[in-house]
Amino acid sequence: MKNGLLIWNVILTLVAGYLLISHFGSGKKGNGTGKLANTKDSVTTNFKLAYFEMDSVANNFELVKDVKAELSRKETAITSEIERRARALQDRYTYFQNKEESGSLSQAERESAAVELKKMDDDIKMRKQELDQEYFELKTRKENEVKKSIESFIKDYNKDKKFSYIMSYEPGIFFYKDTTMNITADVIKGLNQAFPPAKKANK
Repeated sequence: MKNGLLIWNVILTLVAGYLLISHFGSGKKGNGTGKLANTKDSVTTNFKLAYFEMDSVANNFELVKDVKAELSRKETAITSEIERRARALQDRYTYFQNKEESGSLSQAERESAAVELKKMDDDIKMRKQELDQEYFELKTRKENEVKKSIESFIKDYNKDKKFSYIMSYEPGIFFYKDTTMNITADVIKGLNQAFPPAKKANK
């Protein structure tokens, strides 16, 4: 009885195997492949990538120009303040040195001068750190504002979902680019219209 069941199972397995091979080895295989190819072609056709030249945007986006000008003014202000404090320290040092050379500087005055000069030097270093931190925070905030402005514009620009990806082109990253997909001019024009500098917006 057991041998009969075993033989019957083997026969069913062989028949099932034959039917599977017949089904997938027939012309239906070609139809399945065709459907896969059509799907692949559809995905390829719908996938579009555009790019813009980041250097050109940075050089022509008025908001970026304003940010650069503001940061430059901040740098100048920091340099001016530190230089003014350094000159005051140098002048004070020269004053005490002249008194020392003339012999009119007492021991008590000498000790007091050392304390005063050290405090002035410490104050300069502390103030420089404060100003550098302020500059870093300003720079980071402004860079984020520019980045968010570009992201906001690109999102609106691609609201029709025409492109799957819009990337900023950076030299050394891409080795080939299809210039027909270059939307730099559109990006620059659109950004300047969407985010005019404050001085123009107030007119």
